[in-house]
Amino acid sequence: MDFGDLADHFDGVAAKILSTVETVGRSSNQHELDGVKALQGLFGRPAERLKIPTRFLLVSDDSDEPVAEDGTLTFYDARINIPKRSEYRLYYPASVEAMKRAKPGDVVFIAKQRNGDALFIVAPSESSIAAQLDWLFGTDVLQHRGFSVRSGLEAGHDSLGLTAMYLLDMLGIAIEPANNDWLPRILDKFGPRFPTSAEFGAFARSTLPDLHPADDPDKVLMAWMEQEEILFRTLERHLATDTLDALYSDGHVDVDRFIEVSLSLHNRRKSRAGKGLENQLIALFDALDVRHTFNPVTENRARPDFIFPGIDEYRDPGFPALDLTMLGVKTTCKDRWRQVLSEAKRIEYKHLLTLESPISPAQTEEMQVHRVQLVIPRSLHEPYKPGQREWLMSVDEFVAMAKERDRGGRLQGSLI
Repeated sequence: MDFGDLADHFDGVAAKILSTVETVGRSSNQHELDGVKALQGLFGRPAERLKIPTRFLLVSDDSDEPVAEDGTLTFYDARINIPKRSEYRLYYPASVEAMKRAKPGDVVFIAKQRNGDALFIVAPSESSIAAQLDWLFGTDVLQHRGFSVRSGLEAGHDSLGLTAMYLLDMLGIAIEPANNDWLPRILDKFGPRFPTSAEFGAFARSTLPDLHPADDPDKVLMAWMEQEEILFRTLERHLATDTLDALYSDGHVDVDRFIEVSLSLHNRRKSRAGKGLENQLIALFDALDVRHTFNPVTENRARPDFIFPGIDEYRDPGFPALDLTMLGVKTTCKDRWRQVLSEAKRIEYKHLLTLESPISPAQTEEMQVHRVQLVIPRSLHEPYKPGQREWLMSVDEFVAMAKERDRGGRLQGSLI
């Protein structure tokens, strides 16, 4: 189950670690990237200056939303009149916020879209988002000097899964279902409305009746999440079409209303993804007979996502603290992982389940220092560094641990 292919959206991509002279600041006024001969694979060998409509994005681990603005890249041969002395350059506007904030060592990704436009993405050095974009585009930028270029992307080589879809959403690239085969069944079940997250999650699971959590909890959780995303976007596309069509009248569009509707769609997708993951985990734990309490109240009115084996045991001073488990849940954790540190004070070591992959070594090292253990579905382990993979916990391993602690706590309680 996938969401198409990278080649559905891009012809090619290049990545480069920025040097001091390539960034805007006291050390440079050139507003150009060096060593761009390699970019001929993306943009050809233009006889004249090539103007490329571009969306400039500054992304970071601190925010879900990039700093974005539209502008133009210029690709040209500075020595076009000197035979056999070509010197290609890529010029960016000095006013672009992404490059005004860029620092030496940051990573720039230049992705040529299928329509000829480009994305120019700046990510901080050693950040998780830089590692994720490097994985998404397959550029291996840290292994190269100068530009790492992938041109002529072909279908079948870069299939997109749920994590890739979240990244592309963040970049403003919409991933939509290829067909509406599920739409009649969805409308027959719910009619022309958005059901609750719990209702829709249960429906998504019902469409995959051959999946049994006990066989492979990691695989089943990802399959449930991917199926729910496909079904939701199928329904969303159907319902949004009529809403958006109503904004057009006599060749004009209500711009303010269009922006309002677009923001509503964007926010619904984000909030629904988080609730969807919580609901699918509840169903998974129930199917595997893992005792838990969802979203209980602990000290200072904190609300951890899950307490195992339950909030009653947590509030019982006679139940061993070492047999209690807390699980935070975030589809993408970014710097928000620190929120779990203040939840469930009886539990010294916190667990955090996320679908974010990969996360930078610097951030996972900080998690370990703060006694936070990442739980990642096994299919998302591969993009992590080998040393990180040894530390990651799978969903299957987490379930086994929670059950073992529950048994240990009850056994000790029976001896008191």
